[in-house]
Amino acid sequence: MTFELQYTDPKTNARAGKISTDHGGIETPIFMPVGTLGTVKGVHLRELMDDIKAQIILGNTYHLYLRPGIEIIEQAGGLHKFNGFTKPMLTDSGGFQVFSLAGIRKLTKDGAEFRSHIDGSKHIFTPEKVIDIERSIGADIIMAFDECPPGTSDYAYAKKSLELTHHWLDRCFKRFNETEPKYGYNQSLFPIVQGCVFKDLRQKSAEYVASKNADGNAIGGLAVGEPVEKMYEMIEIVNEILPKDKPRYLMGVGTPINILEGIERGVDMFDCVMPTRNGRNAMIFTKNGILNMRNKKWENDFSPLDPDGTSYVDLMYSKAYVRHLFHAEEMLGMQIASIHNLAFYLWLVGEARKHIIGGDFSSWKTKMIKQLSERL
Repeated sequence: MTFELQYTDPKTNARAGKISTDHGGIETPIFMPVGTLGTVKGVHLRELMDDIKAQIILGNTYHLYLRPGIEIIEQAGGLHKFNGFTKPMLTDSGGFQVFSLAGIRKLTKDGAEFRSHIDGSKHIFTPEKVIDIERSIGADIIMAFDECPPGTSDYAYAKKSLELTHHWLDRCFKRFNETEPKYGYNQSLFPIVQGCVFKDLRQKSAEYVASKNADGNAIGGLAVGEPVEKMYEMIEIVNEILPKDKPRYLMGVGTPINILEGIERGVDMFDCVMPTRNGRNAMIFTKNGILNMRNKKWENDFSPLDPDGTSYVDLMYSKAYVRHLFHAEEMLGMQIASIHNLAFYLWLVGEARKHIIGGDFSSWKTKMIKQLSERL
């Protein structure tokens, strides 16, 4: 994997670049739709590639390990062959899922013992096992195994957690370097900066991660309960240290406004379940603000879902019809909202890239933040 830094905004740290992988190129900044179980919920592959124009999607190591299981994915020839997505893919390490299973998991220096949310069966993730699983899944970019502490952690817990993450990181790279890709194309391992909301821990972690000289680097452990101002502060601290010639991936963030703020601070890659999860709950993101499609005000509004839209669904369906679908609990409503929101997110990062290249990102971003905040 290579990264070419093409433009930097003159007034901010916003960047435009290109990541090249064996499955194709990715123009940054980029948003990556989340395909937890090898599928982006409610979205057909053709729509994902041709209409939404996703350049890269995510798979989830924890969930794919449990279902369908690594043997099935290996028999298929890797996740690309299994789900038919021919462009680049990224897999997270399962670290966040282990964090979210706090009540049914146990952390040790060796790894994480947890019980399946499906059937209660016991499993153990070690750094070595996670790398082996990610080799079998076969994504172009794979993430190191880490612990994601809650945003409300005290300093003592965050420090201990970071020491564990760095210990696991060393073992991840050792395993990665002594194994080979399974399907005839290259994989890149990204380490993850942790440290909760503590400046010295974030600096220490960013320095340690940068020392690995990886193909790219990630920022984890944010948008997990800390104030949004703290999140932005941590991004700034970390990006002062992470190398400028490698892509920076902010994990699990977030709203359209969060993404623009992250881009301004030098982030290149984003993912979040918000466009599909909120879409399934009748929330539509548009460049003019947010629509709640259950609202009675749309009951007899036969105008297009989004006249300034970014997807074919925006002009094909009216607000009244989409509202009807949600009230009737028809799956099509959730599909339309998911397609629209994903297309909007991809449009937003694409516009950000254009304005970074054009040299007016800062003024455009200020205008967009105001519009995106409106409730329609």
